[in-house]
Amino acid sequence: MFETEEQQERMILVAVATAEGDDTERSLDELEELGQTAGAVTVAKVIQNRERFHPGTYIGKGKIEEVRELVQKYHADTVVCDDELSPAQYHNLQEALDVKVIDRTVLILDIFAKRASTSEGKLQVELAQLRYRASHLIGGRSELSRLGGGIGTRGPGEQKLEMDRRLIKERITLVKRELAQVQRTRELTRKKRQANPTPVVAIVGYTNAGKSTLLNRLTGAGVLSEDQLFATLDPTTRKLVREDGEELLFTDTVGFIRKLPHHLIQAFRSTLEEAKYADMILHVVDSANPDLDAQMYTVYDTLQKLEIGDKRIVTAFNKVDLLEEKKEVLKDLRADQTVRISAKTGQGIEEMLDVISDVLKEGQVLLEQTLDYAQGAKVNLMRKYGQVLTEEYREDGIYVKASIPREYLYLFVEQEKQEESW
Repeated sequence: MFETEEQQERMILVAVATAEGDDTERSLDELEELGQTAGAVTVAKVIQNRERFHPGTYIGKGKIEEVRELVQKYHADTVVCDDELSPAQYHNLQEALDVKVIDRTVLILDIFAKRASTSEGKLQVELAQLRYRASHLIGGRSELSRLGGGIGTRGPGEQKLEMDRRLIKERITLVKRELAQVQRTRELTRKKRQANPTPVVAIVGYTNAGKSTLLNRLTGAGVLSEDQLFATLDPTTRKLVREDGEELLFTDTVGFIRKLPHHLIQAFRSTLEEAKYADMILHVVDSANPDLDAQMYTVYDTLQKLEIGDKRIVTAFNKVDLLEEKKEVLKDLRADQTVRISAKTGQGIEEMLDVISDVLKEGQVLLEQTLDYAQGAKVNLMRKYGQVLTEEYREDGIYVKASIPREYLYLFVEQEKQEESW
């Protein structure tokens, strides 16, 4: 009996450093992680210092020769460039190296194609891939026909590689139409959620910061959680009911990453808008990552591109169990509150929930009422729309002290009394 083992794709990573002290090395390390997530192994890394990218080949002539020698030495299958290549750079570099060349965008798109499980996720990935291919079609027909499988060829299918611009445009139109229908369904779901105003907390963060692990810890959502970039792609919303009866909805969103392809931001806009319509943002940060400041900047930059900058933000510094010393200073000047947690061990989770509740209560009204026993249903309504702080059954009725969002105060108080309570 013969045993067969799938051959891992062998990659050479290439980057250009255009300024002293930039994060090119860390970016290349992250590119290596992306390659591992895609199922490949990195055999060599090459960085060239240049004032700017070579307009025709991304790297200079000397470096091309060096990369070509490395390809032969390590029998590499693919060369991956850390920046998005222009059609000319892609064509010229592949001709010069005589090996498959892809860029960071193609690698990320490939991972997304691999991870997408819902019909919406698959459509979004296909749209991003088609848009990318449409923009790189000029002079690329020979290169596309040469691709023989592996990373960069998953997704819409091999036949899409041979599409001309007209067919790609037609497919884009069709996919956008299907996504528009999905978006309408999402909007209806969102409106129903707003009609039953349980506060919504959108979990955002850099990829692999521990968002899915946190959602599983909070709600037992059963979301795939691995120590990999983009372990989960499709958004998940789950409810948490606290011991005091307070209800919270947590929505996990796709992880952010530096140099996130523009095509992906556009394609996943409807999914990422879950954060836009949430009541607040829970920003999860990998506190054990030495590059956490740059990662936090990437998250806020992406939120700004999505026009999500007006939300209350609680930053949860996750993975504190991995910090060697607790004297580590963890700060986020853009957040309203910060907490230290470990989604893996449960450390700091209750404190985080208390902070979230406090932030959500800002803008709420403290309401005190003594209700007739016949009005007992109002107490349940208070739990549904706010939080019951005190509930006492007295001779003259049910004494209730509750925190109610101002916009729902009309359900419990007459207009003239509303003005007094304000």
